[in-house]
Amino acid sequence: MADYKWQAIRPIDDTDLAIDMAAIRPLYESWHSVKKKLQQSSSTNLQSFTDRLVRSLSIETGILERLYDLDRGTTEALVAQGFAEDLVARTSTDVDPGHLIDVLRDQESAIQLVMDCVTDNRHLTKGLIHELHTILTAHQHTTTAVDQFGNRIEIPLKKGVYKQQPNNPKRSDGSIHEYCPPVHVDSEMDNLIKWYSNYETDDPLIVAAWLHHRFTQIHPYQDGNGRVGRALITLVLLKADLLPLVVDRNIRGEYITALESADFDNLEPLCLLFARLERTAILQALSIDTDTETSKDKTITGAVIESLTDKFSKRRERKHEELRNVNNVANNLRTHTRTAVEVAFTALKEPVSMIGEPDIHVIDGGPDRDNSHWYKHDVIESGKMSGKFINFSEDHYFSKATIRVETERLLFVVSFHHVGRELTGVMEVTAFARLESYQDSDDRDVSSKEYFPCALDPFVIAWNTDVGGIRASYERWLDAAIAVAIKEFGERL
Repeated sequence: MADYKWQAIRPIDDTDLAIDMAAIRPLYESWHSVKKKLQQSSSTNLQSFTDRLVRSLSIETGILERLYDLDRGTTEALVAQGFAEDLVARTSTDVDPGHLIDVLRDQESAIQLVMDCVTDNRHLTKGLIHELHTILTAHQHTTTAVDQFGNRIEIPLKKGVYKQQPNNPKRSDGSIHEYCPPVHVDSEMDNLIKWYSNYETDDPLIVAAWLHHRFTQIHPYQDGNGRVGRALITLVLLKADLLPLVVDRNIRGEYITALESADFDNLEPLCLLFARLERTAILQALSIDTDTETSKDKTITGAVIESLTDKFSKRRERKHEELRNVNNVANNLRTHTRTAVEVAFTALKEPVSMIGEPDIHVIDGGPDRDNSHWYKHDVIESGKMSGKFINFSEDHYFSKATIRVETERLLFVVSFHHVGRELTGVMEVTAFARLESYQDSDDRDVSSKEYFPCALDPFVIAWNTDVGGIRASYERWLDAAIAVAIKEFGERL
């Protein structure tokens, strides 16, 4: 790979604003509405969820920078219980447990500063960014630099102070990635902050991706830039009343590739990655448990409250009817799904007929077919695995297709189901399949089954989703899911 030469940062342009975010945008409004209800009915659990999200973010941001390693079991314990040294075994990390906890608390404090800034409506300034850097590097005293002869040397890390030496990393193939030269850092940061102040009404995920990438393109500090840059993502999202997103260690490669695409003026992969992570956070938040209610004595005040409850319940029903518009979106997409699946499975007929005569069936499912309970177990279990509550008290729709050739059968299902313990107006679409084997071609009894998901991430719709606006992105998602199912079936034959 050739060396990457530094370029001055540029503002958001029309190409960036044209990135297809239609699938995630309806979730913004849905989350804002649900969040208000959760603050009233489940404030304790909402706070607990947010605290866990912040602790997860605080852990992963350091792992991404290879400041330390930490096994998954200990990670889960720290996320659930808080940053305590006695939860960290010496064998679970590659650094001293005491130092690890100090660094994690620094990273948690930086996110708390971001939250305070949002609460106090504090604007983004160079002073605030210096403050974030100082907090994030409080327990990091040195870093590496390259001297005039190209030798790597250890130097003191100045906190909250722009770099004074180049910090251009050498890749494994020997190429150099050049960041902003120290002499231009101050003016580049001025541009970054000035342009950002003009983007308050633009899509927050596009703005977050832009701000994060441009900050890393400048790389204003000798070290700690990635951690500060991810804190800035949180600042943008919290200002838009969205949730912090966690860039997990498992997607480090995808994240770095997306940043490199942005280096060459393609911000879309980073925007879509952030959209996926934000969607995951929102779906998990919709599944928060309701706080235990305290009992109330029967008093005159209680009677008045009951009267108001009755009045407000009628208003709530009207709101629920609006939220159930998501069923119309699901119904529309179900019809489109059936057509796409029929086309794909019909096209599969010709090649598999060389092995045996294929038997193909495609049906729809839902309350209008009196079979909405089908696949309930599969869907609920998959939801639990990803930290979501699947609400089968609301309508469930699906499209199902099967193709059998000799002793092998493929069952492919696209499921449309509500997410959240209460009606949220949000549904996710998931795709899964089963490969089923029979003893011989005349058998009716399945001798073995193999279940597998066909899409790593769900497609999400909301009561205010414009079907026309998300059609293209849904078609891409569905096409990829069908391809996975057919590929696995082809390998089985």
